[in-house]
Amino acid sequence: MSVQETEQWRESSFKALIPFIVFILFYFGFSLWTRDFSKVPMTVAFIISSAAALILNHREKLSKKIELFALGMGNKDIMIMCLVFILAGAFTATAQAVGGVEAAVNIAQHFVPAQFMVLGLFIISALISLSIGTSCGTIAAIIPIAVSISESFGLNTSIVLGAVVGGAMFGDNMSLISDTTIAASRSLNVKMRDEMFANFKIIWISAVICLILYSLPIFSTAAVQLEVQALTLDNYVKVLPYILLLVLGICGINVMFLLLFGIILNTIIGVGYGIFDIFDAFSFIGKGTTSMANTLTVAMLAGGLLLLVRYNGGIGFIMKETEHWIKNKKTCEIGLCFLVGVIDLFTANNTVAIITAGPIAKELSEKYGVSAVRTASLLDTTSCCVQGIIPYGAQILIAVALSASIGASSFTVMKGLFYPLLMFLGVIISIIKAK
Repeated sequence: MSVQETEQWRESSFKALIPFIVFILFYFGFSLWTRDFSKVPMTVAFIISSAAALILNHREKLSKKIELFALGMGNKDIMIMCLVFILAGAFTATAQAVGGVEAAVNIAQHFVPAQFMVLGLFIISALISLSIGTSCGTIAAIIPIAVSISESFGLNTSIVLGAVVGGAMFGDNMSLISDTTIAASRSLNVKMRDEMFANFKIIWISAVICLILYSLPIFSTAAVQLEVQALTLDNYVKVLPYILLLVLGICGINVMFLLLFGIILNTIIGVGYGIFDIFDAFSFIGKGTTSMANTLTVAMLAGGLLLLVRYNGGIGFIMKETEHWIKNKKTCEIGLCFLVGVIDLFTANNTVAIITAGPIAKELSEKYGVSAVRTASLLDTTSCCVQGIIPYGAQILIAVALSASIGASSFTVMKGLFYPLLMFLGVIISIIKAK
């Protein structure tokens, strides 16, 4: 089946949303009932909801629905995401084998006061994501260090992981080279710089509040004070892959190339220092890639499920219903946020959500007098708010996969996610204040 065939979407239908409702009831229902989000593996929840999607739409043959599901699993964006997962797993494994994480923690102990460690992680994540334009790449680079810092200093795991993911989402929303910024500006035919200023007007108060929160003793005070070890040249050499990853990322180098470069550099350092031989390096790389199997499975199952939902008219239903209650400029802005937010819930990809909602958002904004720049900003910021808090989004999945050593779950990360929620508050305030 070709991609063109899947563009012949069915009429809007609420029935098409049933698989996602099944997912919510199954995953969140059992998790809330047991008060443990690790009780129900997300892969199982997606398999159950995918089965529901395949049962729906009796007009189509099962073989065609399976082809559609497979096409969604192999979607270009999903595969690129999976490649980032694979490289991130391999980079983390080799960095840990070399001792890079411990070296980074030792350096942090010397230069960053314990009471500002969480704040520092948030700021570093925000700056890196702002520079390289990808929250996923930022999270993949910083989470291993954040986990080690959390364990070493006895910091709250949820707060530490939430600070990294939140900082990464700041850059996702504000970076000039972010996919979301590019998608929003192109969809509304506005200059990216104009959209960036509009984004900043919405989120600057949220960012300041977040900085203050992460500075409070209740969130940042270390439970233990460790004896600081002397810094040696070895520490700097072992942390070099991380440093180059960050510096080159700021220069705009592709994140996948950076991770591959980091893997090679970790291998050279490990073999050069006699920490392991080349065959051990192969083993670490192999184990690192397979450690991401659960994350890869969830990403592909989500891609297949979401294409079926879209094909059966689920996205069309959301768009159609949103138009019904828009009456003026203010309700139009609310409708734009609702539209892109709900689509992001169903696609788990903020860039795809913006591209999907873009055409109708442009039409609605012209009809009710919302400026194109303002519309692009609302689409971008709202999608980042939603993407930052959904437990099956790439950002939280990467954070969970790379913090499996401390038993972190999606709920663990979500409990410490202040920034995306504060972003949403900023969006609400901006709509209320809009003239």
